[in-house]
Amino acid sequence: MDALQQQFIEFALQSGVLKFGEFRTKAGRLSPYFFNAGLFNRGGTLGQLARFYARTLLAARDAGRVRFDMLFGPAYKGITLASATAVALADLGADVPFAFNRKEAKDHGEGGVIVGSPLAGRVVIVDDVITAGTSVRESVELIRAAGATPAGVLIALDRMERSGGDDALSAESAVQSVESTYGMPVLAIADLNDLLRFLNSESSFAAAARSFLPAVERYRERYGA
Repeated sequence: MDALQQQFIEFALQSGVLKFGEFRTKAGRLSPYFFNAGLFNRGGTLGQLARFYARTLLAARDAGRVRFDMLFGPAYKGITLASATAVALADLGADVPFAFNRKEAKDHGEGGVIVGSPLAGRVVIVDDVITAGTSVRESVELIRAAGATPAGVLIALDRMERSGGDDALSAESAVQSVESTYGMPVLAIADLNDLLRFLNSESSFAAAARSFLPAVERYRERYGA
C-alpha cells in the first residue's frame, strides 16, 4: 500500500468518515465497514480531502492514465468536491477550470443547467463513490452534449463490490462497469484492497480496528469483483 492510501484511510478514520461495525447498505447487505463522505463537513477536513483528490489525479496524469483540461462536479455532493479539488490542484501548480450542474434548469439570468466554466476539452468527473453509476451516466450525457469529452471519474473510495442479489451478482463491480461502458478510467484515492492491507499494517490506527479484519475479508470474498 502506498503512503497516500495509508494516509487517506487514517484521515478518514480520524474524521469519523470511515467506521467499522455492522451497517446496512442501500442494497440491503450487512457491511462490516461504512464510508460516508458527507461527514467531511468542515473547512479543514474538506481541504485535506481535496488534496488527496488532487494528488491522486496528478499521479494518474503523470503515469499516463488520464489527460484532463477541467473538472466537473455532479449535483449535489460533487459540487463541493470538484470545487475544492480545483483549489487544491491550483495550489499544486495545476490550475484548471471547473463546472457543476443544477438539478433543474434555470430560466433566468445565464440560464441552463451548467454553472461555472463552459464544458470543453477533456473533463474529469469528481464524486465521492460509485454505486449504481447513475450520476456518472448523467454527467457523461451533459459533458458530451456540450461537445466536450468525458476523460475519467475521480472518487474517494472504490468498494470493489458487485451489485445484485446474493443469488444473482453482477459480473462486474460498479466501477468496472463504468470503465467498460464509457471507456474511461475510474481513479480512486483508495479501494477495498487498500483497506485490507491497512488492517494488516503496523499503523496504530489499524490496531484499533484489526478485530474487523476477518469480517472485511469475508465480505470481500462474498461480494468482491
